[in-house]
Amino acid sequence: MDRTHTRLSRCLAEMLGTFMLVFVGTAAITVNALTNGAVSHTGICLAFGLVVLAIIYAIGDVSGAHINPAVTIAFCLARRFEAREVLPYIVFQIAGAIGASLVVATIFPNDVTLGETLPQLPDGQAFTLETTITFILMFIVLCVSRGPKERGITAGIAVGSAVTFLALVAGPHTGASMNPARTLGPALVSGNMDGLWLYMGATTLGAAIAVPVYGIIFAGKREAPIV
Repeated sequence: MDRTHTRLSRCLAEMLGTFMLVFVGTAAITVNALTNGAVSHTGICLAFGLVVLAIIYAIGDVSGAHINPAVTIAFCLARRFEAREVLPYIVFQIAGAIGASLVVATIFPNDVTLGETLPQLPDGQAFTLETTITFILMFIVLCVSRGPKERGITAGIAVGSAVTFLALVAGPHTGASMNPARTLGPALVSGNMDGLWLYMGATTLGAAIAVPVYGIIFAGKREAPIV
């Protein structure tokens, strides 16, 4: 673990990064709904992808720019991230997501869902879709990150692009969460918990599956585990 920054500074970076992700993405969804499609589905996908790219450049060297509990858990499973750091990261990520949703609710009080992810498919299909796209995202993250950190030009472009194209595919069907915090924040603030279990489980499972797949494909190039 990089000790250049304190645990508090890393956790605060994760909170702010997750805040920016959820605020920009869900505000884009909310504005699109309130303006009869002025942002468009493609615009929403680009908003999510571009803000992820910017966040990686901004805080990647501080906290790794996980901004996603599923990513943090997967890095731990890959032995790139210390287990004792997981809970603090997740708590601050969720706090950032809730804070972002509170701000969106303040700005747009007439919106009901606040950009929440809600499945438009039967549960089994939605679960499979969210698991699959989170697996793809996490696999790409593992490939372009160094240790537990998403940082540098390659990571920003690759991960931001992945978020964009996966949202283009899955957005109309599940909202393309790929991130428990991104779903939990709007759900808690809006009071609508429909399908919450699906997103919590599918995103975590998809990210976890990416770890052994990455290990098999890059068996000869795996990084030394963090001890």
